[in-house]
Amino acid sequence: MKIFKPNIITHGLLASGLILSSSALHAQQAEESETINDDETIERIEVRGFSSSLIQSLNQKRFSDTVTEQISADDLGGLPDVSMADALTRLPGISAVRTGGQAAEINIRGLSGDFVFSTLNGREQVSTSGSRAIEFDQYPSELINSAAVYKSPKASLIEGGVAGTVELQTASALANEQTHTFNANVRGMFNDRASEIPDAEEYGHRISFSYQGKFMDDTVGVSLGYARLFQPSVSTQFIGFAYNGAVDVDGIEGDNDAAGTDCPECEYISEGFEMQHKGGEETRNGYMASVEWAPTDNFKLKADAFLSKFDSEAFARGFRVKLGGINANIINPVVVNNSVIGGTFTRSDSSFTRVELVNDDNQDFDQVASFGIKADWQITDNLSAQFDVSKSTAESDFRNGLLWSLVAEDANAANPTFDENVQISYLLNGLNLPDLAFNQTDAFTDLNRAMISKYGIYPYENEDDLDAYRADFQYFLDLPVVSGIEFGYRYSDREFSNDRAIFEFGNDGGFSVSQPPLNITEGMSEVVDWSGAFSYFPSYLSIDLNTALNAWFPDGIPQPAQTWGPGAAGVINGDGTNAASAWTIQESGEVFETVNAAYLMANLDTELFGIPMTGNVGVRYVRTKQASTTLQRATRLVTDPETGVSEEVSDPTAGAQNITDELGLINNFYRPTILTHEFTDVLPSINLNFKLTDNSQLRVAAAKVMGRAPINRFAANASTTVETITATMDRDSGEVTLSQPTARVNGSARNSPYLEPFYATQYDLSYEYYFDETDGALVVAGFYKNIESFIENIAVEPYDFEGNGFTVPDSVQVPVYLESEFSGQEPELALDAAGDPLFVTVPTENGRYETAINNAEGGYIRGVEIAYTEIYSMLPGMWSGLGMSASYSFTESEIQRTLSEGVFASQLPGLSENVVTATLFWEYEGFETRVSARYRDAFVSQQVAVNDQTVNFDDELVIDYQASYEINDNLSMLFQVNNLTDEPTRSYFSTPEQTGTLQFFGTQYYLGLTYSL
Repeated sequence: MKIFKPNIITHGLLASGLILSSSALHAQQAEESETINDDETIERIEVRGFSSSLIQSLNQKRFSDTVTEQISADDLGGLPDVSMADALTRLPGISAVRTGGQAAEINIRGLSGDFVFSTLNGREQVSTSGSRAIEFDQYPSELINSAAVYKSPKASLIEGGVAGTVELQTASALANEQTHTFNANVRGMFNDRASEIPDAEEYGHRISFSYQGKFMDDTVGVSLGYARLFQPSVSTQFIGFAYNGAVDVDGIEGDNDAAGTDCPECEYISEGFEMQHKGGEETRNGYMASVEWAPTDNFKLKADAFLSKFDSEAFARGFRVKLGGINANIINPVVVNNSVIGGTFTRSDSSFTRVELVNDDNQDFDQVASFGIKADWQITDNLSAQFDVSKSTAESDFRNGLLWSLVAEDANAANPTFDENVQISYLLNGLNLPDLAFNQTDAFTDLNRAMISKYGIYPYENEDDLDAYRADFQYFLDLPVVSGIEFGYRYSDREFSNDRAIFEFGNDGGFSVSQPPLNITEGMSEVVDWSGAFSYFPSYLSIDLNTALNAWFPDGIPQPAQTWGPGAAGVINGDGTNAASAWTIQESGEVFETVNAAYLMANLDTELFGIPMTGNVGVRYVRTKQASTTLQRATRLVTDPETGVSEEVSDPTAGAQNITDELGLINNFYRPTILTHEFTDVLPSINLNFKLTDNSQLRVAAAKVMGRAPINRFAANASTTVETITATMDRDSGEVTLSQPTARVNGSARNSPYLEPFYATQYDLSYEYYFDETDGALVVAGFYKNIESFIENIAVEPYDFEGNGFTVPDSVQVPVYLESEFSGQEPELALDAAGDPLFVTVPTENGRYETAINNAEGGYIRGVEIAYTEIYSMLPGMWSGLGMSASYSFTESEIQRTLSEGVFASQLPGLSENVVTATLFWEYEGFETRVSARYRDAFVSQQVAVNDQTVNFDDELVIDYQASYEINDNLSMLFQVNNLTDEPTRSYFSTPEQTGTLQFFGTQYYLGLTYSL
């Protein structure tokens, strides 16, 4: 019988007891290990505690056939991190974006989460993010046994990771050394900033249980796990809005600082800013189960399931300041780098300058699930195969709710009037808190002045469903160069849906006549003061949402709906008098993606110039089809020969149909269709590993890689909207006042099914030295990625809609309402001489158009990574348990991009030039303590204000501490501190003077017990 002879990588894997899901040797490890000669056996490094995890991870890295980083736990439930996002940031070249104070999205080698591909047990994962970026805080570390980050790909890996591929693994009971193991963790949690925020939770907890067992002579394995996280989510923050306005505020003659724009003499002004207390709670429940059956030495069947539910309820209270745009009166402006960073803004007749009292309420219910069945079959001595069927699903229901208040002249008047005497003085201080002053400060907490003016709720519901089928084969050869070949095929079918809805009542820019404001009472509100560094901010009213809504809607709170809105163009059974919300339908839809992929790869095992060389060379062929539903405008313009006025009407010959929304409104301006795009890719790759000495090796890799655009970017939801204008008539004089003199036409086509993937050609070089006298390693790696193109958002303003084929009206008819005479009066339409509703004609003007393109201007990303791990066992006595694990990465790119909202960034989203991680640890007689630091310098990402905004984030240093003590063989105690120094998040727009986010999350303390059996 011909027995396969493992190469050196396989030797190492067998020696270190590692089980890789891509290997075909699972069922025959014991038999094959007997064929290894004594002189070929590689010593297994084994120590206990945190050191054990580090050294096991180094073993996995050492014997991998690609450039990888590894995380390993001694047992299920062994990782201490809150989520896998925190765990992954300990690895070289990997950093995280903190959302709500904790890591969620990860960046690899200077590229954001959109460039990162992720799998669980070798299966592609979908995400609750609404894109492809995995939210790793959805994955409890207690349910993950190991993680690998593939920085260089090979043909057998699923395509998609331009930055890298993250592979998460759950436990295998049959691979466990013990017959039965059980772990339980219980930890209490406290946030030291929660006490500053009324109604915020201060305490939380983490609980986890896991079990692994082998039965029936080790032919059946069962793994079970449960992890629960309940934690307060708090922050105190200042958030600046984008600089999206331009006006000449200094009046300097010959000023040309904005050369190249439509207004070279102008300075940039911000939309405004927010000051908020945020509080709430997050609850995550994770479940894991697997059953393995190995009836013979050459066959194993495994079924596994993973489920994680992450729910959060959060409130945001404070102020939203709208400076009023280019029409505001600006006194004593402070201009730095052509940006207005301070001054006094006063409301004018044509500006919307105001201060809103904010009581937002957000709910987010997320769930990810992964199911699979895999058969591993050693067909002959030389041929093995794996067959895998899997399903990955994600559901996200985010409900963005708001309750806003404004200041009235007299809230008790029969017909309350919005106080237009608004004056705002401020001075930004870069990345420190600003100076602020308001002339309405006393009114913010006065129940005789403040009134609730608007309620709104805007659900975002996403569903993502992926079915995949995969077959992989390995044929082992005994040839001088090629030790075997691998080939396989994978088919996946993905469907993504996005649903939007809306309910709005009232007005945020004033008091609505038809939907009047609500008086605030003592029973529904309390005065909130700021503290600490924010203590000079003005007090505000915190309003109980349910009490206010029950008072405003005594007949029941209306629910949001997906609707055209009765005032939308094309609605044939609406009154035409209310706001349009056609975007809820146009931004809803489905995306479909099918992928057929095949690969062929040769494994290498030879010598080159006397140096042992292993590795692989292969190619992956990918055929992708992507499609999305959309609504296309199907209208024509009909001109009245007498008046010359053009009217847009439905065109059935162009496919126009009657489309009914959830409220029964019928629109006949659109035709539904599906847009489809197909493309083919060929992705070659090579990985070569040279064993220079017994303790050192050199890796060389090259590959062409691809990463598809975020799944939500394929939605073909191009749309145009006409700004809503309101008209009010004075009952005495008959004068009609318009909210704006013209109605701006705006459009968006930022998504498209025709978007091509990201492509890059990358090269890796890595030198690894594993210490002989002590346990540890020094690794130096370099990489170079040549990015061919990016998806880039561009905006044109003003945009010639008609000249580019859009059907847009020259004017809009606006209904006129009479001013209300008393609070709560029903809206009353003004009538003309014939007794018909009175309308006024308002001209339209071209506004802003946003779209997405595949920018052909790419460029390089290159960098160097240095990783050092060592346990100083040479030290005497108790100090022999001292150790350090540290890494440094430097990344640079020639690519510069102008991002959305007029933000210019010299770096790619996710790129920090310098990233440093360091952990100093010490273990002695059951006691273990360690301090960890994660530093990343400035990078580009998104902040959340009224809308998502792309900004530049300042550098940050996050320090964590942990100590544990083994009380006995089964019981240990743990103390943990996250964000020890309460490191804030700080961001800015184009320059540091344009303040973005200043957000403080607090320090989290954990105390708990771990029981193992």
